[in-house]
Amino acid sequence: MLFILLRDNPSATPWRTGLAYGLGFFGVSVSWVYVSVHIYGPTPVGLAALITAMFCGGLALLHGFQASLFYWLGSRHLSWRLIQFASIWVLFEWLRSWLLTGFPWAYAGYSALNSPLHGWIPVIGIYGCSWLVISLGCLWTASLRDPRVKSRWFATAAYTGLLWVCASLWSGMTWTTAIGEPIKVAAVQPNIPLAEKWAPRHRQPILQAIEDTSSMLIGQHDLIVWPESALPGYRDQFQAEINRLGETAASQGTALIIGVPTRDSTGRFNSIVAIGNGYGEYRKQKLVPFGEYVPLERWLRGVIAFFDLPMSQFTEGRADQPLLTAGDIKVAPFICYEVVYPDFVRANMRDAALMVTISNDTWFGASTGPWQHFQMAKFRAVELGRDLVRSTNDGVSALIQADGQILATTPQFTQSVVTGTLQPRSGQTPFAITGSLPIWVFALITLVLGRDRP
Repeated sequence: MLFILLRDNPSATPWRTGLAYGLGFFGVSVSWVYVSVHIYGPTPVGLAALITAMFCGGLALLHGFQASLFYWLGSRHLSWRLIQFASIWVLFEWLRSWLLTGFPWAYAGYSALNSPLHGWIPVIGIYGCSWLVISLGCLWTASLRDPRVKSRWFATAAYTGLLWVCASLWSGMTWTTAIGEPIKVAAVQPNIPLAEKWAPRHRQPILQAIEDTSSMLIGQHDLIVWPESALPGYRDQFQAEINRLGETAASQGTALIIGVPTRDSTGRFNSIVAIGNGYGEYRKQKLVPFGEYVPLERWLRGVIAFFDLPMSQFTEGRADQPLLTAGDIKVAPFICYEVVYPDFVRANMRDAALMVTISNDTWFGASTGPWQHFQMAKFRAVELGRDLVRSTNDGVSALIQADGQILATTPQFTQSVVTGTLQPRSGQTPFAITGSLPIWVFALITLVLGRDRP
């Protein structure tokens, strides 16, 4: 629809059209920010609404620039205009992945998951899928706009059929191979309210619940995964309990991977550690602004409660951290929204046989935020051809297979355990080999080539 508006209304201001579209797009897709600001901030309704509006409005500016660039570079020929529109869209999605620390959320390509385009995911990744989705949508819309142009309907049918046939062929390919025996996995969803998580009086009951639940699962599973910040304090505060739990797990051949904040002389870190029949510690690299650190902290800290959330003074982990191990299996760990950065995940996968992502989506309540986050985690599993364990505090926790199928999951806002069998894998998908660079280069080249010459 945006493509048609910009094509058929040359007298309208592209900037205003793009900005209006962006306000609607982000106002619907990421307005769940209001939940964390107002309910968990806590921030008064009016101020929370203002902060949310500023956040969505700031993102909408990118659509204004995007529309203006398309109007400036747009070819007179419909085919090139369509290609240019899809290429500009992808380039602005890439821009959004790193600008001001990045917010790679609500990409068009995620709609390819479990659709007729699903087979393209491990081949061209999220940016390639965005290009296909946008170009396909624009072509169909242009055909519907001028239904009497038979040649356009033929091109639309041919393009749609080609994408579907290729996706079917790709779906029949096995990009990665199983290694070793399948392992029994448990992902714990403790469902602890945020109001209790960091309160000292709840510390002992939380520790006891972790020990009791783990004891029931140890020996029956090869790997047990607890969510982000499962322990209600820093690791050094509970070293005796961790050692005891680790010794019990090691004696029965079970690895535990658990989220816990850590600290040393270099800073405080949002971490994930492997104990028992596992080893390693990973420190989160992609920190959430205001949630895990406060930009312009000197001026903002203490102004309102939202700028003084608990555990909001973390430091970034190094980029060269080793993988975790669970038995003899190498595990790639990702904390919270790290998993939504496609090329970051790809770079940190290396030769891992299994992916683990932990999160605490309690901050976003019953909004669409946790489900969008879950969808993106599934997409990463398909992109890289790896089974994935997802453990969150109150949902959506799940075991996901390399083809994107959900092996097991549990409802939100329940205290439960997801169990099942996952398969460690080796090998690389085409996307794992090339990353997103070919799509970015393709988008840039087609953008320039399609411009009309003087």
